Amino acid sequence: MLLLVFVVLVAAACSPETENQEKETVELTISAASSLQDALREIKTEFEKDYPYIKINYNLASSGTLQQQILQGAPVDVFLSAAAETFDPLVEEGLIDSDQSVDLLGNEIVLIVPKGTQSEFSSFDQIVYAERIAIGTPDSVPAGIYGKEVLENVSVWEKTESSLIFAKDVRQVLTYVETNNVDAGIVYKTDALRSDKVEVAAEADEEDHTPIVYPAGVVSSGNHPKEAALFYQYIQNDKSMDLFKEYGFKDLIK
Repeated sequence: MLLLVFVVLVAAACSPETENQEKETVELTISAASSLQDALREIKTEFEKDYPYIKINYNLASSGTLQQQILQGAPVDVFLSAAAETFDPLVEEGLIDSDQSVDLLGNEIVLIVPKGTQSEFSSFDQIVYAERIAIGTPDSVPAGIYGKEVLENVSVWEKTESSLIFAKDVRQVLTYVETNNVDAGIVYKTDALRSDKVEVAAEADEEDHTPIVYPAGVVSSGNHPKEAALFYQYIQNDKSMDLFKEYGFKDLIK
């Protein structure tokens, strides 16, 4: 009887759940493009259930801002960018582990207007008639870069420059449109889908902009490489990818 009790206690002590509970709590900093925040919020909940000793802290901003933070030595464990332009240079400089980086997701660029308005815009070239157009700052916001490319390729960039309201990230663009502070805005399709205060007036032709890619990778200087690798792999599993797709993202790893 005593032997049986001893075996049961040893088995319990060696169970994965017990091992998780006994491990020291680790906090990971995940820098991610702001357009990912809703999907990542759900992934955080599921990940922390599976790994209760790991706490996820998100640092959400435009990809250009996050890139600069990493270049300046900010303590980051994993980076999820909304563009290769703000990710690949970090790989080239050895700041992102090339063996732990992947093109994770895709997206689309759309033109949105406040819901219920009598919009005259059914294509991107028609926004020359808008008085105020919100767009992410092209110098640092990938959605702004893609949006500028679209406007240039439909030959209206120069005609609309004086009407553009630049935003710090794509979520600010969405807010401007939701609150009727602008006539139209250029955002990702995933952002448009999450709001019941806007509607899509037009979708950009994929040929009019650089392919939209969300790369992800482990930051080489991170303080918790093992736990960072766990999260990096977790966002690629079927459960996470299905969740991303629910929010309108495209799966690029299949």
